[in-house]
This record gives sequence, structure tokens and C-alpha cells, in this order.
Amino acid sequence: MKKRIIVVTGTPGVGKTSVSRILASKLDAKVIEVGELIERERLYLGFDEERDTFIADTDKLSQRIKRLIDEVNSRDVIVVGHFAVDLLSPEKIHKVFVLRRHPEELKEVLESRGYMERKLWENLAAEVLDVCLCEAVESCGEKKVCEVDVTGRNFEEVVGEIISILEGRKSCKVGITDWLGRLEAEGRLNEYTKHF
Repeated sequence: MKKRIIVVTGTPGVGKTSVSRILASKLDAKVIEVGELIERERLYLGFDEERDTFIADTDKLSQRIKRLIDEVNSRDVIVVGHFAVDLLSPEKIHKVFVLRRHPEELKEVLESRGYMERKLWENLAAEVLDVCLCEAVESCGEKKVCEVDVTGRNFEEVVGEIISILEGRKSCKVGITDWLGRLEAEGRLNEYTKHF
């Protein structure tokens, strides 16, 4: 069996870690969680107090992830993180799954995690403006990128969809969510855009 490198990305709070762990158990895959790796191996340049996050040393991080992938024989590898596509060679990536969550539901998740005002609205803006999706498509091309809406769904169901795509039973698509258009249609766009 040929080793596949699968990336799971999306705005913080969409469920990347939970989905990746369930997916890994079903595929018997190794998971590399970018955020955890940065902290555990101190692959950072400093700490951004304002955003309450580490500033990743992307060169060292990219090299470390490559070594970790090389250590895995025939098992699939799932690389998880909101900027994971920037750390790998696009030609080595099998598929990129961009998890999406309606901004209202995402806001509840981020608030429950205690995100400060600025960080909360920056992440909501990133989701509304398709930032992770655009970066994935720009980096890997539309054919490798699969958008998955997790809104109102349990993670087992989401993993089932991802496996269906990996097995070719379901097509891989982008452009399935339009939070900007949906919020505008609901008359709620200003509620989200006034902060950014």
C-alpha cells in the first residue's frame, strides 16, 4: 500500500483535531498535529502576546514534518493544522480536506475556548472570507482540495464523508459554502464584518 499524505485544515474551532484523530483510527494512520509539534519541540521564533499564540519557525517545522513523514513506512499520514498546506510540498499531498463551520456555530466554539475579542473576530473573518480554503487551493490546486461543511454534524459523520471521498465514492469539491453570501442573505453580514 502506498503511503498517502492527507492534510486536514481549516480555521481554529472547526474540529480539525477531533476529525483527524477519528480518521486516523479508521485508516490506521499516523497523525502529525502542527500546533502540538510547535509547542512540544519548541519550533517557534517567539510568542505573539496580542494573539496569544506561538510564532512558528516554518523552516524548522517544515523540515521536522518531512522527517516525521519519512519515518512512516506504508501507513497514511494525516497532517493537521490551519497552515499545514504551507509546510509540505504540494506534489506530495494526496488530498487536502478544508473543514468549514458556519460563523455563528464557530463563534460559540471559540467563545467557549475563551478566545479574546481580537483573536475571536480575526478567526471568524478568516472563516467568512474563505482564507484556509483559498490558501489550500492556491498551494495545491483545486483537484486536491475537498471542502467539508461540519456545521451541525457529529465528527463520525464528517469522517464518513472524508473516507467516502478518499475511496472515490463521493466527489471532492470546493465552493460548497458561501458564508459571506449566506450572512448577507440573512441580513447579518454587518454583525460579522464590523469587527474587521
